[in-house]
Amino acid sequence: MSAEAFTPEDRALIERLAGRIAELRLETPAILTLETTRPVSLVAGQAMLFFEPIVQALFRLPDYRRFAALAERRDALEALTVAIEQAADARERAGRAS
Repeated sequence: MSAEAFTPEDRALIERLAGRIAELRLETPAILTLETTRPVSLVAGQAMLFFEPIVQALFRLPDYRRFAALAERRDALEALTVAIEQAADARERAGRAS
């Protein structure tokens, strides 16, 4: 599947997640984790469902389930990595402008 196959809701979730990661300045560990888990993305998506009760405090449940399904797609992990990098760059530019 290509990035064009993302629904608008999927794209919005990726952008929100990337923005939050950049806001917390966690882009480096997030990208490292995404790159490391890419070969086992199917297992990672299933593990997310297993840990769902624990992370309900961080995500709204429908978003979490949507992301768990996206995590099984390697193109979604690449899209999230790119979105995180763009959000971090935007944060840095905004910091310099202030």
